[in-house]
Amino acid sequence: MGTVTAKGGGFWRKYRDEYAALVKLGFPVLLTQLGVIVMSFADTLMVGAYGVEELAASAFVNSTFLIPLVMLSGLAAGITPLAGALFTQGLHRETGRIARAGLQINSLVAIIFMGVMGTIYFYLDGFGQPEELMPVIRPYYLMLLGTLLPMALFNSLAQTSNGMTDTRTPMWCILGAIATNIIGNWLLIFGHWGFPRLGLTGAGIATVCSRWAGVVAIYFVYRRSARYEGCRQGLFARGKLGAERIKVWKTSYPVMIQNGVECSLWSFGAVACGWFGKIQLAAYQIVNTIGQLGFMIYMSVGIAVSIRVANFCGQYDEKGAGHAARAGLHLNLVLATVASAVMWLCAHPLIGAFTTDGSVIAAAMLFVVPLVLYQYLDAVQLTLINAIRGTSQVKPLLWIALISYIMVGVPVLLLFAKVLDWEGVGVYYSFDFALLVAAILAAIAFRRTRIETPIISKT
Repeated sequence: MGTVTAKGGGFWRKYRDEYAALVKLGFPVLLTQLGVIVMSFADTLMVGAYGVEELAASAFVNSTFLIPLVMLSGLAAGITPLAGALFTQGLHRETGRIARAGLQINSLVAIIFMGVMGTIYFYLDGFGQPEELMPVIRPYYLMLLGTLLPMALFNSLAQTSNGMTDTRTPMWCILGAIATNIIGNWLLIFGHWGFPRLGLTGAGIATVCSRWAGVVAIYFVYRRSARYEGCRQGLFARGKLGAERIKVWKTSYPVMIQNGVECSLWSFGAVACGWFGKIQLAAYQIVNTIGQLGFMIYMSVGIAVSIRVANFCGQYDEKGAGHAARAGLHLNLVLATVASAVMWLCAHPLIGAFTTDGSVIAAAMLFVVPLVLYQYLDAVQLTLINAIRGTSQVKPLLWIALISYIMVGVPVLLLFAKVLDWEGVGVYYSFDFALLVAAILAAIAFRRTRIETPIISKT
C-alpha cells in the first residue's frame, strides 16, 4: 500500500490535513489512554505504598491476566474496520448488526477465557514464584477473573463507537470508570471511611466495580443518545446474524491471536523476573507501569490510524490509506522522542514515586536504557500494526506475532536473562529485539496490502 515514508518538498502542506484528522480522532483516545495511565500509576503507587510483597504479587497476577485481557481487546478491535467501512457508506443499521454480532462473539470468548484462567488458578504454585507471595496472589487473582466479561462487553461497544468516528463516548465512559477505580482503591486498600483494610484484594474489588461501571455507562449511551439512533435499529432488533458473526470472527480472531502471542512474551517476562526474586519482580512492575506512558500515547495515534485507514478502505482509496499510515508514523515518532526524554531525564524521581525501597529503586534504574530504546520500536510497530488492522486484511498479523515474539523473543529472553545472566534487564532488552523484528515485518506486510473488495455490501 505504498511506502511508509514521505519524500519531496512541501512536507508540512502534504500531511497537515491528515495530521489534523488524526489528532481530532486521536485526542479523545489520548485522553482516555492518559486516564488509563493515571489509573495504572495510582494502582501501583497505592499498592507499592502498602508493601513490596503486594507490589510484587500484583506484578505477577497482572502479567498473567495480560494475555486474556489483551486478546479480548484484540478480538474487539476487529469490529472497528467493519463498523468504520459501513458507517462511511451510511449503512448505520448494518453497523448496529455488526456491533450485536461482536457482542455475542466477545462474550462467548470471555466466558471461555474465564474457564481457562479459573483452571490455571489451581496450578499457581507451579509458576516458581516466591512462596511468601502466594497468600497475596490468590485472592487478587480471583478478583481479576471477574473482570474478563465486563471488559469484553465494553470493548465491543467502544470499538463500534471508534469505527463510527465517535471516540469521545468511550473516553468519557473510561474516565468515569477510572475515577471509580481510584476512589475504590483509596477506600479498600487502606480502609478509609470505615471500609475494611484489604490491601491488594481491595484493589481487585475496586477494579471489578470500575469495569462494570464502564459497561453500564456505554450501554446507557447506546440506548439513549440520538447519535446512535440508526445503529440501535440493528443493535437491539431481533434477527439472524450468521453472516455478521462470520465476518466479525474472520476479521477479529487474527488480531486476538496476534495480541495474545505478543503479550505472552511480556507475561513470560514477569515469570522470568520472578525467578530472580521479589525485588526484580517489583522493579519489573514499576518499569512496566512507567512504560505505559509511551505505549498508551502511541496506541491512541494507532487507533486513529486504524479508523482513518478503515474509512479510506470503505471508499476504496488505497492512496489515502497509505497517506494516513505515514502521517501516523510521523506523529508517533515525535511522541516517542518526547516520552524517551521524560523517561531518561526523570527516571529516578519517577521510580522513587512508586517505592522507597532502595533495592527496588536500584534494580529498576538498570531498566532505563532498554526502556528508552523500547519507545521508538514500540511506536513504529504499533502504528503499522494498527494500519494493517484498518484494512481488515489482518491474517499477516499472525505470522508477524509468531515470528517476532515466539520464534525470536522467547529464545532471546532466555539467552539474555539466564545464559548471559542479565536477569531482569536482559528480559527488557529481549523486548527491544522482538519489537524491532515486529516493526520490520509489519512495514513489509503493510506495503504489500491491497484493497480488493468491499468488506460488506449493502443488501
